[in-house]
Amino acid sequence: MQRKKPPFRADHVGSLLRPQVLKEARAQKKDGKIDAAQLKAVEDEAIKRVIKQQEDVGLQSITDGEFRRSWWHFDFLGFLDGVEYYTHAEQGIQFSGVQTRAEGVKVKGKIGYSGHPMVDHFRFLKAHTSRTPKMTIPSPSVLHFRSGRNAIPKDIYPNLDDFFNDLGQAYKKAVQDFATAGCRYLQLDETNLAYLCDPEQRELSRQRGDDPDSLPEKYAQMINTAIADRPGDMVISMHLCRGNFRSTFISKGGYEPVAKTLLDTIKVDGYFMEYDNERSGGFEPLRHLPKGDKTVILGLVTSKTGQLESKDNIKRRLEQAAKFADLDQLCLSPQCGFASTEEGNVLADEEQWAKLRMIVEVAEEVWGKN
Repeated sequence: MQRKKPPFRADHVGSLLRPQVLKEARAQKKDGKIDAAQLKAVEDEAIKRVIKQQEDVGLQSITDGEFRRSWWHFDFLGFLDGVEYYTHAEQGIQFSGVQTRAEGVKVKGKIGYSGHPMVDHFRFLKAHTSRTPKMTIPSPSVLHFRSGRNAIPKDIYPNLDDFFNDLGQAYKKAVQDFATAGCRYLQLDETNLAYLCDPEQRELSRQRGDDPDSLPEKYAQMINTAIADRPGDMVISMHLCRGNFRSTFISKGGYEPVAKTLLDTIKVDGYFMEYDNERSGGFEPLRHLPKGDKTVILGLVTSKTGQLESKDNIKRRLEQAAKFADLDQLCLSPQCGFASTEEGNVLADEEQWAKLRMIVEVAEEVWGKN
């Protein structure tokens, strides 16, 4: 059967390819040719259009495409108390064969939350769709993993557990802020638990001064703190990713090293799990999904290329996954967003929409129509 509440049988991660008019406006704002109000007007119109496009292909969860952001993570983290967003890093983030722009965030003081502009971004989204508006924010672990203990100033946080506690409490306030604004579908984008399935990434974590064996439990505790007081009707999902920039990736490895903690210990309602190729391993870790209301949204459709997958192949893979988790606890989505940064992945706009339309069609063929 189709689901009446999120996650939906046909769902999506959130970010969408930016239209050219929006890219041009952002460049003009950076060059001082237009002001913030003029950029917002362009963003508003682009978001209204992309909302309608999502509705037209049959999606029930609607995002703003992350059109007001440059990055999927820095734009949120940079507004937390004690965090600085800077645009002149020594180097960008290294993906497979390519680096991002040299920007980042750093901890400069005690972590806290005093409000966030993305709450207003959500209000705009909610006001312009009759379907379920969905907000996406980075998981709290994102502020820690890439730089690690070595980047958390010891004069601010001599004990790293105090940092994790403050970060969890800050996120708890953010979750409550979104809830008060009417958000009932919030997604935490969690790359780092997937990275901890990769031996190379685990070794880099050690070199940064962390213990990769203990991080999953620490992250789980922090995430559970963040979402503990959410309203009973607020659905929180988590997206697992191995990197997504200009159709490239960072890590590889099946979910087995973190599956029990991920699927059982962390108290979110649904998991968007990347499964578009062999880098993600097999479906066996899904056996750790508890029976009941929790849902796994299988990312069987890649957002990294424009080639349209075979419906029959997707259905076969759903059948394979259903050997380890009940089909009634499964849904379907792209493996990641189409534009984790404003540059976007390497595919055409029409190819993006063809994939989303096909996901809706497959979901209807497998689970029935509304």
